[in-house]
Amino acid sequence: MQYFFKIINYAFSVRSIHYILNSVKFFKVKILRKCHPKVYGLINLNVDGQLLCGTSIRINSSSKFNIIGGDTRTNILIGKEAKMVIGNNVGISNSTFVCRNQIILEDNVLIGGNCKFYDTDFHSLEFDNRMKPFLNGKPDTTIKSAPIIVKNGAWIGGHCIILKGVIIGECSIIGAGSVVSKNIPANEVWAGNPAKFVRKTTHNTL
Repeated sequence: MQYFFKIINYAFSVRSIHYILNSVKFFKVKILRKCHPKVYGLINLNVDGQLLCGTSIRINSSSKFNIIGGDTRTNILIGKEAKMVIGNNVGISNSTFVCRNQIILEDNVLIGGNCKFYDTDFHSLEFDNRMKPFLNGKPDTTIKSAPIIVKNGAWIGGHCIILKGVIIGECSIIGAGSVVSKNIPANEVWAGNPAKFVRKTTHNTL
């Protein structure tokens, strides 16, 4: 009888409900290679483009599962004709991805809590274009976007912001709280706002 009650308790537990809701969300979007990540918490998934997932992906999406992240969930927002690729053995914690062009996380990438990946400027840098949606309801078609690529084995510390057009090299490390607006070579440690070179990594092979 005690096993029966354990089964009932799990079936109606928060973790079980999250598993069901996350499964429905992943089922409804365009995922190439139907391999759903393992999500701890409730993910916010808004995919109008494509999402390509590898194997052994772990995503924290709740302060309960990584309280240091601050944010309460992981957000993946992919626009029309945009594509996000998540490779094998990738770990993500309470982070946000806004993909209007392309975001690629290669294999063995680790992303700390409360990171932001923006492959778009969101708004034009020119005042007239930026104000079009507000003044006459017309969309701003001059907004710039460019792919973000995080190479094999890179590690992004917590609270980092990765901006459009950035390539982070293999096995490189981005220090916590950094803002990355230009390419990072392989096997280097960068940190700061804007991120600057700190030193070479001590281990450069996978």
